[in-house]
Amino acid sequence: MIKNRTVNALRFLSVDSVEKAASGHPGMPLGMADIAEVLWRKHLRHSPKNPKWFDRDRFVLSNGHGSMLLYSLLHLTGYDLTIQDLKDFRQLKSKTPGHPEYGITPGVETTTGPLGQGIANAVGMALAEKILANLLNSKKTNVIDHFTYCFLGDGCLMEGISHEAMSFAGVHELNKLICFYDSNGISIDGEISDWYKDDISLRCKAYGWNVIDNIDGHNREEIDEAISVAKRSKKPTMIVCKTHIGYGAGNKQDSESSHGAALGSEIVKELRENLDWPYSEFEIPNEIYADWDASDIGQKYEDDWNEKVQTLKSENPEKGELLERLLNEKLPGKFDSNFSAFLEEILKRNEPIATRKASQKVLEFLKKNLPELIGGSADLSGSNNTNTSVSLPITSSQNGNYIYYGVREFGMNAIMNGISLHGGLIPYAGTFLVFMDYGRNAVRMAALMGIKVIFVYSHDSVALGEDGPTHQPIEHLTTLRSTPNMHTWRAASLLETAVAWKSAIQRNDGPSSLILTRQNIDNIENKSFDDVSNGGYFLRKFDDSNIQLIATGSEVSLALEAAEILEQEGVKCNVVSVPCIEVLETNKQIYKEIFSESKINIAIECSHPNSWYAHTKNVIGIEEFGESGKGHILMKHFGFTPKKIVEKIKSFL
Repeated sequence: MIKNRTVNALRFLSVDSVEKAASGHPGMPLGMADIAEVLWRKHLRHSPKNPKWFDRDRFVLSNGHGSMLLYSLLHLTGYDLTIQDLKDFRQLKSKTPGHPEYGITPGVETTTGPLGQGIANAVGMALAEKILANLLNSKKTNVIDHFTYCFLGDGCLMEGISHEAMSFAGVHELNKLICFYDSNGISIDGEISDWYKDDISLRCKAYGWNVIDNIDGHNREEIDEAISVAKRSKKPTMIVCKTHIGYGAGNKQDSESSHGAALGSEIVKELRENLDWPYSEFEIPNEIYADWDASDIGQKYEDDWNEKVQTLKSENPEKGELLERLLNEKLPGKFDSNFSAFLEEILKRNEPIATRKASQKVLEFLKKNLPELIGGSADLSGSNNTNTSVSLPITSSQNGNYIYYGVREFGMNAIMNGISLHGGLIPYAGTFLVFMDYGRNAVRMAALMGIKVIFVYSHDSVALGEDGPTHQPIEHLTTLRSTPNMHTWRAASLLETAVAWKSAIQRNDGPSSLILTRQNIDNIENKSFDDVSNGGYFLRKFDDSNIQLIATGSEVSLALEAAEILEQEGVKCNVVSVPCIEVLETNKQIYKEIFSESKINIAIECSHPNSWYAHTKNVIGIEEFGESGKGHILMKHFGFTPKKIVEKIKSFL
């Protein structure tokens, strides 16, 4: 048994915290402590006093259930995480939640727990490093030059997203991505040999990775050498470490019983004896703290980098200025005025347009003005219209601003999360709205972390036509709108599409979803940019009307036509467009006018009605799966024509 007290400090802080909480996962920290100690003390470049130092190495704990290992590392190396914080493990509002959470604990790079997404986030971070290095480094000065390290276990590799992300990483030759596979042969249900027999070495080689196999995960010399070799690789590297889950914990070593529950006082006592740890709970001698503290070396790393930044600014002021802007997450100084001029010009053409094509027009401007805007699509570029005339593909040998993700919706979304978390870039990518389901959990994670990611979803209703119900979204808008912290924009015009894009670009506290039509829709009367930016606004308003028709996207023009028919019959209706209900809810006065308690409010949307019932009991929607047929015929079939809308409105009166 390893009795080195420096590394065992990790083990016992983890075990003691789990015991105190009577909840948690002690097995992984016991098994991966030796790998963590070598990586963090000998290789990881970071600055504990400034967790956001930009050129730090990134560390991702994909097997996030082992969170106490990460918290112990952060505490020992000098981050703002006290021994009391460790004692508060898994308690309400503590800085040490059950799984690592971005924005809660200093030094945590991403929220992990849903297995497999951490490795995909790490791929995104490594890709961001490569893009920014090509964008900002000069011939003499490298201001972007760091590694992304990732711990992962059997569960991460079983998840399908790991295939998507790791395949992508191999294609792009992300050589600054180094992963450590905790190969202990155990998962929650027990020994994995009956349900998981992948040859990880062959699998990774098939992806185009460098593999360092059969490393003793408890031999620090082997681990150290493996990391040194990996850092010289021209490919992403997987270091396969053979470890013992629950290392040293008596009969709970190499057993699923150490995975997800406190060990118990008797086993912990035995563990202390086995590893020669004579200290009481949460006791760490000063000399061990001194061994671990990385504050001084971290400050030196940061000081050296700051000198490089000044050198870059002197030798290449343009790149220096761009670096400064990206570090501060600011848009170009003339962005607003340039955007207004662009918008004024394109709005001169008043013609029917699909909002996916309207989106592409806006993107054309954004791409020319924002080098940090990195786009992509899951093999649907021409359908999502996420590429433009100035889109340049990113490949293993070419830097650009557009990513061909292939048919990897889940991987794409989680990789985008990693790009955003890295900082310096704004990621967006598209697929059909119905395929949001494939990447749903990564969408949720973006909202949970409150990060800037832009999800572009085209083909937004049964109006997409002949591809049929497998491709026609019904419940998806309800799902997005029920996701806390998500802004869901469903535009009804070129102007609304532009507002949606600008809002998504300027938003810094969460993701945005842009919902776009395949079919052309009639252009509606232009209102002011500010009106649309409120999330909802009146297109028609009569002081003596007590009926409000509230619609989104392609159904706004339907509502206007229905209102005209009803007016001819002597019934006046106000018409409202609500491109983003979440933004509208923050504008309380306007919201109260639109969903007035003294009016009959009728929502109209070719989607499942559930997301509207919180605002009105009267909804014209669709509660069944679609059909195969031409789009305009399907809209008629499901009752979305002016005449049929009028009939339904009358039924509410």
